[in-house]
Amino acid sequence: MSDLLIRDISEPMKQDIAERAKQAGRSLSDEAKELLRKALVAENSETENSRLSAWDLLRPILYDGDDVAATEYARIMDEIEVERKKDFGRSVEDFE
Repeated sequence: MSDLLIRDISEPMKQDIAERAKQAGRSLSDEAKELLRKALVAENSETENSRLSAWDLLRPILYDGDDVAATEYARIMDEIEVERKKDFGRSVEDFE
């Protein structure tokens, strides 16, 4: 194991971590490690999900075992995703 020193933490942040540690029955150091671990897991999960197409996210819910239909549906969803992404960054016309 190694050590990690984090400098210039605001006093309110340190107090928040200390309060969470007290509630969880952990040391300040253990609570900080747990918060870092949770943040990394959440970030990795977001990164993995952002790489998935709409079909990949919906497939476990909608898939009925028909591979031909599933393949066609995946193709259609990919086309929709491509078209949807074309709108990113487009200027907004008047709302009226």
